[in-house]
Amino acid sequence: MSSSAFRTVPATADVVIIGGGAMGASTAFHLAEAGVKNIVVVERGELGCGSSGKPIGGVRAQFSDPLNIELGHRSLRAYQEFPHRPGGDIKLDSVGYLFLLDSEQQASSFEAGVELQNSLNVPSRMISPDDARRLCPYVSTDGLVAAVYSPADGHARPGLVIRGYARAAARAGVSIATHTAVSGIDTAGDRITGVHTGHGRIACSTVICTAGAWSAHIGDMVGVGLPVRPVRRQLAFTPPLTPPAPRIPFTIDFSSSAYFHNSDDGLLFGLADPAQKDGFDTTWTPEWLELFRTAARRRAPALADMKTVGGWAGLYEVTPDHNALIGRSVELPGFLYAAGFSGHGFLQAPAVGEILRDLYLEREPVTDISPLSVARFRHGAEIRPEVHVV
Repeated sequence: MSSSAFRTVPATADVVIIGGGAMGASTAFHLAEAGVKNIVVVERGELGCGSSGKPIGGVRAQFSDPLNIELGHRSLRAYQEFPHRPGGDIKLDSVGYLFLLDSEQQASSFEAGVELQNSLNVPSRMISPDDARRLCPYVSTDGLVAAVYSPADGHARPGLVIRGYARAAARAGVSIATHTAVSGIDTAGDRITGVHTGHGRIACSTVICTAGAWSAHIGDMVGVGLPVRPVRRQLAFTPPLTPPAPRIPFTIDFSSSAYFHNSDDGLLFGLADPAQKDGFDTTWTPEWLELFRTAARRRAPALADMKTVGGWAGLYEVTPDHNALIGRSVELPGFLYAAGFSGHGFLQAPAVGEILRDLYLEREPVTDISPLSVARFRHGAEIRPEVHVV
């Protein structure tokens, strides 16, 4: 679907979704499928131009927090069924996720995670360093204590997911206004009355914020504090390899956060730079690659000197505890939000779209997401204990 920019936006809507990435597109689809009419998605650029724009997105249910496991597991099933609902090939490749662990502390933490995941029907398992090498021949077992593998995980193409959801939503009557920035939100008392955009005002009573790294800015428009900060993440690609790369899991060296997996006829490399400052800059700077190469020399030596042919930089939307914000504002009930996924947004988008649908329709969500309310950061509330963060 080529979404075209609106010269003017619809004058009225029941729901305005701010943000046209995986989360916004999934939400629009699930609302429309449930029969909600008069939905407008507003996106300041093209669909998927924000954090969802990455060329390949990991999908997994390997987490340490039961709520994240459930959101990931439910979304994995939705991605497996995506060709039938809503329809479209998303290039899902179920190669599994392989976490490489180099300390007894990591092994113990992940072992507890596997036990919890298995209790929730996720087929993860602890494996030996030699087994890890068999799954991924690039891995050096030197210093490896253990590894964790879940065969159901893998990766897919976020752009194809967004287009699949958006096409189905548009067929159901959803208006998608691209190149349309939000400049303000009108309220009266505890009610939302409208959204101002660069292409006109939309009178509405519900706003759903799925604006990713820009969500704090949207929250500020209505006095809802969403503690989301933008952090640049970078990745690089090799040229097509000869002989071709073996089909490998999405492999992560947990200590360094260096990861790599297949990408078309080559490999994709990534790593979270711990010194990266907050900000909206998405300039790709090849210098970060030296961090990846340093980690690779230790954990996957054959990758350390592989040539790369460019890369990509995008934004993680990070919260103080690296877990999502999902819920409805208590002070402004017409304001719903799903943001701050800290790298897990694409992989949780199908389940979160269902949850936002249920919150809007005021019915019991498919899972209890009250622990992910932004209120957990007030009054010293308990923060979510997720440790499987990359």
